[in-house]
Amino acid sequence: MNQPMFRRSLLAATIASVMAMPAYAQQEDSSTSDELKGLERIQVTARRKTESIQDVPVSVSSFGAGDLESVGVEDITELQQRIPNATIQVSRGTNSTLTAYIRGVGQQDPLWGFEPGVGVYIDDVYVARPQGAVLEVFDIERIEVLRGPQGTLYGKNTIGGALKYVTKELTGYNELSVQGTIGSYNQRDIKISGQTALTDNFYVGAAVASLNRDGFGEYVNTGEENYNKDLMTYRLSAKWLINDDMDLKFSYDNTDDSSNSKGGYRLLTSAVTGQEPYADVYNSNTAMPVDNTVETEGWSLTYNWNINDDWAFKSITASREGYTNTNIDFNSTGEPIFMVPAIYEDEQFTQEFQVSYSNNRNFDFVGGVYLYDGEACGVFGTVLPMYLAALGGVTVDNGGCVDTDSLAVYGQGNYAISDDLTLTVGGRLTKDEKEADVFRYTYLGVHYINQDPNADYGTPFAVNSEFTTKADWSKFSPHVALNYKLSEDVMVYGSYSNGFKSGGVDMRADQSLNPTINEPYDPEIVDTVEFGMKTELMDGRMRLNTAVFYSDYQDMQVTVQRVVPAGISSQVLNAGESTVKGFEFETVFAATDSLNVTAMLGYIDAEFDSVIYTEPATGDTTDVTNAWSFQNTPELTYNVGFNQTFDTSFGQIVWSGNYAYRDDTQMFEAPSALDQEGYGLLNTSVVWYSNNSNWSVGLHGKNLTDEEYRVGGYNFGPTFGDDAVVGYYGDPRTVSLAVGYKF
Repeated sequence: MNQPMFRRSLLAATIASVMAMPAYAQQEDSSTSDELKGLERIQVTARRKTESIQDVPVSVSSFGAGDLESVGVEDITELQQRIPNATIQVSRGTNSTLTAYIRGVGQQDPLWGFEPGVGVYIDDVYVARPQGAVLEVFDIERIEVLRGPQGTLYGKNTIGGALKYVTKELTGYNELSVQGTIGSYNQRDIKISGQTALTDNFYVGAAVASLNRDGFGEYVNTGEENYNKDLMTYRLSAKWLINDDMDLKFSYDNTDDSSNSKGGYRLLTSAVTGQEPYADVYNSNTAMPVDNTVETEGWSLTYNWNINDDWAFKSITASREGYTNTNIDFNSTGEPIFMVPAIYEDEQFTQEFQVSYSNNRNFDFVGGVYLYDGEACGVFGTVLPMYLAALGGVTVDNGGCVDTDSLAVYGQGNYAISDDLTLTVGGRLTKDEKEADVFRYTYLGVHYINQDPNADYGTPFAVNSEFTTKADWSKFSPHVALNYKLSEDVMVYGSYSNGFKSGGVDMRADQSLNPTINEPYDPEIVDTVEFGMKTELMDGRMRLNTAVFYSDYQDMQVTVQRVVPAGISSQVLNAGESTVKGFEFETVFAATDSLNVTAMLGYIDAEFDSVIYTEPATGDTTDVTNAWSFQNTPELTYNVGFNQTFDTSFGQIVWSGNYAYRDDTQMFEAPSALDQEGYGLLNTSVVWYSNNSNWSVGLHGKNLTDEEYRVGGYNFGPTFGDDAVVGYYGDPRTVSLAVGYKF
């Protein structure tokens, strides 16, 4: 039954407070006393098998469901504060599109057809598109974040790392959980989840969440809300225990985000309207409707067969699709100067067959075949009513589709050379094939493509692009690691990993400005060497994990956009050679029976070694090696916190707090006015748990000092008569009260 046990020795309480240390707290046997016995064993599946986090020669952080709920974590972007050298944020101008970077590798541009650098997985199902990937935290078992290339077991688009979202397992027990939350800006959330057994061997479960909040600001000229939240999500699941050795699990999820589109904050005074920057960074103006829709859904069917004591087989069949219809006013003045309505659509089908072997002595193995078939389509209009006003304005429609077929064969084995020394060897052979259709038409006059995508706007004034291109790439990604147990509580390891991220086609391609832009850009390659140590000290009261890494980053894909007289020139540049190096430090310490202290520190030095930029309009080349820097990669990140437990006659009270700091962050490849200076966020929570473990009441305060910090923006200087330098910001200070009941 779902009866959480809140004892002073629980690491869950530690992570519930500050989340600075990776942890997934497993409940101890009921015979364990309330005396401090040390930190709990943390289980992860980073290597596609269940094992202790201290035995895995991989940099991995893990957060349990209770831990996340206890500090009021609402979605996965809040994990950014708890993971070293990571950026996990909502993308510019959106509500639910994900920008994810780990160790300097990621995807800044969420345009359809581009590949992420950090792979997102829902129950081992790869999510190819960032739209709708800001996953809400509800009805989960844990979230794992793997740092560094995971090219062997997780595939081609995990060269920065992988984020694994693991939903709650069906157990057959009768469970029902209800939680309601109210808070700042009229927050009104309700989450309901439960499960039961229909027969002795057939279980079903369901979860639903309605998440609502007024805007942090407003569109001043229309009175509409800005930065509001209006989201509904639900999940259905079923599990059939076919016999003692086989089971079949079905899962379906659906999310509908109807929050308003986000308006940017102007950093400069408008040359057209004279509008100066507002005092409130969440205020904006718009000349467009603020309607916005993001819909995602997916299903998966997982079959497990324990063939015998040594061999097991797994099949994961899955399909996902998404739809986005949104509007972005780049100038944010209220005047119709530079507006972009857009539609994104995508669908994917994946099939993975996996075998595993373990003789429970000195060797185990995981291997399989992975197939991916996906289509990503989109269209957006650059609407310029005041540009060439004598001709009624100009509209540039840009769109197309990318079809991707990918086949991979992978395997990884662990061989215990001795009781203390283990060798890991793995590899993955991937072949990607892509075919892209791209168009870019210029029309005289104004229209909104997302109001009627099938409308006939007549003969375009100019055909800037109209082509079909295809390409394929093959890559073998090896991995080797050696880990040695210096003692029962100390393990050291060294590893080499290779990561591969597919090439592609710039869907903004304008051949009239760049005649060769129909040629696909190349894949990215990352080679990483890592050395680490995982320790448990002071009779198990302290856990200390450290890692140092060095990465050779080749052909980094950088999206470069420039304003030219004929419009916006775009290209994806393979930015030569780069070097990324740094270290990570994570610790949790049970200082007393009731006080825990945590700390996390990440340092990264990422720089370009050689980059030559070619101006598409003129063909001129410039060495920008010393002018460019890595995006979304602060040099220093850290988090410190505490967790204090008080036992009372009416239940247990847990008081926690943490401070998370991020160093200066550059938003684009070149310095700009949008770059964010270093800042820190201070959070605290007070949670009461009833003696019978049924009731909980949590008071959560986030960003208590009301820090103002940018997480994205658009940076176009003089553009069609005005500028478009606008920023988007993280959440202000919020306070929420959550009441939960489980039975």
